[in-house]
Amino acid sequence: MKTAPKHTSNAERQAAYRRRQAENRANKAEESALVPLPAISSVPGTARWRQALAYASFHAATVRDEMQAYHDERTERWQESDRADDFRERLERIEELCDSLDEVRNEM
Repeated sequence: MKTAPKHTSNAERQAAYRRRQAENRANKAEESALVPLPAISSVPGTARWRQALAYASFHAATVRDEMQAYHDERTERWQESDRADDFRERLERIEELCDSLDEVRNEM
C-alpha cells in the first residue's frame, strides 16, 4: 500500500528542508551561546569572559589530544622523520596555549 507524499512539490520539500536546517543552526547557536553581557556597561562581563575562556580551553585541549593520538598512532619511522619534528613543535605550541588559557582562566 503506497503512502501519500508528505510534500506536494519539490519546492515545498526543499522549503521544509531549509526550515529544518535553519532550526538546527539556531539550536546549535543557542547551545554554544555565551552568558549575556550585563545591562550596565560599567559592570565587567567576567562570567561571560570566563565562559569564553572555558570554551577556548576545551577546544584547544581537544586539538591537543587529537594531535597527540595522531602522533602516537604513526609508525616509528615517521616519528623519527623531519615531518614528525615539525608536528611535535606545533603540538608543543598547542600545549603551551592550553597552559596559558588555563592560567588566565584561573586568574579571573
